[in-house]
Amino acid sequence: MFATRTGGPTSPYMLVRYWHEVRKAAGVPTPRFHDLRHTAASLLLALGVPPHVVREIAGHSDIKVTMTVYAHGNLTEKAAALAQLGESLSGGLLSPVVVTPAVERGEDQ
Repeated sequence: MFATRTGGPTSPYMLVRYWHEVRKAAGVPTPRFHDLRHTAASLLLALGVPPHVVREIAGHSDIKVTMTVYAHGNLTEKAAALAQLGESLSGGLLSPVVVTPAVERGEDQ
């Protein structure tokens, strides 16, 4: 993801070292560097990015890892999905079911 000044790959040690320097200079609290990865993957999924794309970005070898660790829907999304299923079933399945992510609806997660 990140390159050195000469274009080579950045070692994980250097990346974490720079992260701590930049974080400290910016006055940001001390989350673990790995927390950024988790946040990015969770937000990408919440924004509707297909899981296979998030898997590639996160570097997971198996989609199961991405979906098990990062794909945790909130109660509002689950309720909306079930409500739409109920509406569709009561209407005889005449229209497709579309689940709108909480981010699109402007709701907090």
